[in-house]
Amino acid sequence: MIKDTVKQALRDLFPEPEPVVEAPAVEAAEGEEEKKPAKKKEGPRVNGVIERNHAEHGYDIDVQCDPGELLAVVMILDKAGFFLESITGVDWIKENQLESVYDFSRYDFDTCRVVIRTRTSRSEPKIPTISKIYPGAGWHERETHDFFGIKFDGHPHLVPLLLPEDADFHPLLKDFKP
Repeated sequence: MIKDTVKQALRDLFPEPEPVVEAPAVEAAEGEEEKKPAKKKEGPRVNGVIERNHAEHGYDIDVQCDPGELLAVVMILDKAGFFLESITGVDWIKENQLESVYDFSRYDFDTCRVVIRTRTSRSEPKIPTISKIYPGAGWHERETHDFFGIKFDGHPHLVPLLLPEDADFHPLLKDFKP
């Protein structure tokens, strides 16, 4: 099944995680209810890749990678027939980082969505462009550059898409003051 192949290919980019051991249930004293360990909504991020329940989270795989690994991850998805839905940014002002979030999907699966996240510093926000792999990404990267100031290295035409050409501001940064 291609879905599992893609997941495995993404997992292969990272070392195998340690097995997670659940805490045993605590025996209750007389007259008390037995205490069961709390169920986790999601497990910890395991070396960059985590699987989630699609119905609960809206996607099946969440990949956290360094900007240098982004192109390798995107090429795996391209070879597996995924299409790019969107690219956006997140300003993690307290961590002094900007994050690019890429959403991918496939037409032939009812629920196969992959989210790729990569972070860079706010002071020098550079991420490689994926427009050579997905030409339609150019528009998304221009919009993300407009609103968050993330520079997409190698982008063929990184000029403002929605903001004025002389804009020297990025309105979705949390410290932006109009």
